[in-house]
This record gives sequence, structure tokens and C-alpha cells, in this order.
Amino acid sequence: MARIELKHIAHRYPGQAGYALAPLDVVFRDGGAYALLGPSGCGKTTLLNIISGLARASEGSLTIAGRDVTSAPPEVRNIAQVFQFPVVYDTMSVFDNLAFPLRNRRVAEKEVRLRVEQIAGLLELRAELPKRASGLTAELKQRISLGRGLVRKDVGAILLDEPLTVIDPHVKWLLRRKLMQIHAELGVTLIYVTHDQTEALTLADQVLVMSEGRVLQQGSPEELFARPAHTFVGYFIGSPGMNILPCTVEAGRVSVAGQRLPVSADAAARAVVSAGKLELGIRPEFVRLAQATRAENDHTALAAHVVEVEQLGHARIVFAELVDTSLPRVAIKLPADGPVWTAGASCFLELPTKHTILYADGRALG
Repeated sequence: MARIELKHIAHRYPGQAGYALAPLDVVFRDGGAYALLGPSGCGKTTLLNIISGLARASEGSLTIAGRDVTSAPPEVRNIAQVFQFPVVYDTMSVFDNLAFPLRNRRVAEKEVRLRVEQIAGLLELRAELPKRASGLTAELKQRISLGRGLVRKDVGAILLDEPLTVIDPHVKWLLRRKLMQIHAELGVTLIYVTHDQTEALTLADQVLVMSEGRVLQQGSPEELFARPAHTFVGYFIGSPGMNILPCTVEAGRVSVAGQRLPVSADAAARAVVSAGKLELGIRPEFVRLAQATRAENDHTALAAHVVEVEQLGHARIVFAELVDTSLPRVAIKLPADGPVWTAGASCFLELPTKHTILYADGRALG
């Protein structure tokens, strides 16, 4: 197994003015399951390639299992990498594909057979072992590619670079479940790159959310949902993402569209001394939707009207616009069996203090 530690790792590509990967310090604990989550071009694959040795960082140092491998080639790092497109030898059988990394290291054939059978069992490939790889589906080829990474007993970590992108949507959940099972059984350190929040939050114990070459927040799926440290994290994670509204702070209260709302004393104090752009964030799950007749005398609620209702089967998303403002519309997520709302209905939006977060220049104030 392997503990992977990055100390002030950063990277610039030749001719590039800024960082492709800004300086960061990260520890991937031995046996942990991690996801690097973010949009295309945010630095996820660059970070993965630095760990595997396919790219060398411009700055900083990297240790694996306590050994400095900053300048070491990929073959001595005892790490397997699975790419977006399956790397499979089509002219070989499935068995020979899985056996290749072991035979290349001159492992005894008896041990090769035992290990291949074990990994094929984990990946449900035993029935495919005699077949040539050329005629197999993309899903099976990706299983073979994953198996080649797992077949060596000395592999301490497996790095996966969007391995489910080419897989049909209806079988993606099967492979996600299989990956979780393999991680639980083998205990290998797993680092998974994806732009899909469902994959990241399902597979990983810890998620690193990235944007423009920076890690904006690392935390458990629960932490990232409940307390996004950055507005990007709040908006990128969740379906729909966090509501973000411009605001000001006066006398310990936040003001949105001229309506003053209570916030935590700590956040208000930080906002007063902040020179940054202030915004209020709240998840659609936490916004309370009240009829006008119930909340018209509530001075901590925002007057609004419903503009759209989206049915999701298990839930209902209501979109509302604040009265007499040009602010972004607010999403409210309600249970499917809750009150029925229709476009044009007047309402009030209640934003519970414990679920609201103040941001200055995108970063949470407490």
C-alpha cells in the first residue's frame, strides 16, 4: 500500500505564463479513496500524471511510501494508471492481457495463473479469459485495463483518469459499484479523476474540488455539501447547485434586495472588515417556501414569485424570482409529495441562518 505526499507541488507547461497547477500540499493516506473533481482543464490530469511520473512537477517534492520519487520514472513508483480510453492488446486473449504485467517482470507462471484468476474473479471476467480482446465491448475492455493495473501485488496505488467516460450510461453504475468493491477488498490507495460529481461523491471518502489549477477545498462528500468553502464548490456540487445571491452587511444583518436577514455573528464581523465582493449562499434543499398569506409579516423572508417548476420524480424543483429585482432566480428543492406550486404564484423565501453562508470574493467567511 502507499501513502502519497505532495509538498508544494506546482507545474507550468513550457511557454505558459501562469500555473497549470498552482502550489499545493496534499496527503493521500494509505488505503484511502480520493476523487479529483472539477471541469475540463482545471489541472486534474496534470496532478495525476505528476503522481504517476508521466509528468515531472516544475516545483516541489513527491514521496510515495516514505520514498522521494520526485524525479523517479513511472516504472519504479509501484503505481498503476487506468486511462479514459482502455489500453488493451487486441491480438491477445483476456488472460494474456491480464498476465502481461506479471510476465514482463518474470513472475513464475504458476503465480501468474493464480493472480490472474483472482483478479478476473473480482472483475467478473473469468468467462472472458479465453477470448480475444478485439471483439469485446468498451466496458469489458475497461475492466481488462483496470485488471492489468491491479494484477501486480506490489501496486500501492491505482490512479484512474475518467475511466467511465466511454462506458454506456446504463452500465456506469455497475462499474462504479465494482470499483468500490475492489477498493474495499484490496485496500489499495485509489485516486479517481472525474468531472462528474455523482462519480466523485459515490466513490471517494475524500474529494478535492479543483478549478483553474487550484484545489479549492478538500473534504468528505458531506462536508462539501454542508459547508462549501468557496462559491465554486457550492455551485459545482449539488443538483441544482447552491443559490448564490449578492448582498451587503449592515448592523449584524445581511441585506439581500433591500431585505435584512440574520446571519451568524462571526460571519457578520468578518464581512464588515472584508473589502471583497459579498455574496450569500444557501442550498436549494434548505430554502423554505411559504405562501404569501403565511409569511407576509415575516421580516426575515424574501418576497418572490414562482417562475418555473421542474418535476424530477423523486423531487420537485421550484424556481422563484425575487420581487422587483434583477437578482438570479432562486432554486428550491422540495419532496415530490409536498405542496404543489405553479408558475406565477406569489410566495416568500425563508433562509434559515444555520444554512446560510457568507462569502467574500468567493471564499466563505465562517
